[in-house]
Amino acid sequence: MKKVSLFIILILGIVFITQAQTNKIPKQEIPADYGYIVKIGQQIPDIEMTLTDGTKITTADLKGKVTMLQFTASWCGVCRREMPHIEKEIWQKHKNNNDFALIGIDMDEPLETVKKFAKDMKITYPLALDPGGEIFYTFAAKGAGVTRNVIIDRSGKIVYMTRLFKEEEFNEMVEVIDLLLEKL
Repeated sequence: MKKVSLFIILILGIVFITQAQTNKIPKQEIPADYGYIVKIGQQIPDIEMTLTDGTKITTADLKGKVTMLQFTASWCGVCRREMPHIEKEIWQKHKNNNDFALIGIDMDEPLETVKKFAKDMKITYPLALDPGGEIFYTFAAKGAGVTRNVIIDRSGKIVYMTRLFKEEEFNEMVEVIDLLLEKL
């Protein structure tokens, strides 16, 4: 009986922490021209991806983690400008936190191109392959531009989204990640 009570208290604590952190997140209006087909507050769609090292990751693997999905491509100039900031200001800060996941999702490029891209950009966070843009088009409309980030809370809800690399929006995204990872 004590184990059940302790379990219930633990679950309620996690719900309370998640709710308290989510309440601190700035309310965001996503402009229509961002081209998203997902919405703030929506559960992350079911996705499956393969990292460049062959590791498979599903939506279920991300449950309980604050997750950043970064959509990118080697030919994208804005992505190339943003990636060093992601590496330095987000990945290096949180890479050892088991409650955080960052995955760059490279749109429709072969494995060797994606590996070379990571090496050229000097990024150490994991990149996933997205043949045909299948994952990308689960989040964004056909014809929408690649440079974008989606932040997902521990419960699997989308809480913040960016488009292009705008310093103010990027800095706010960094704050959102930090808030979601706070221990209350």
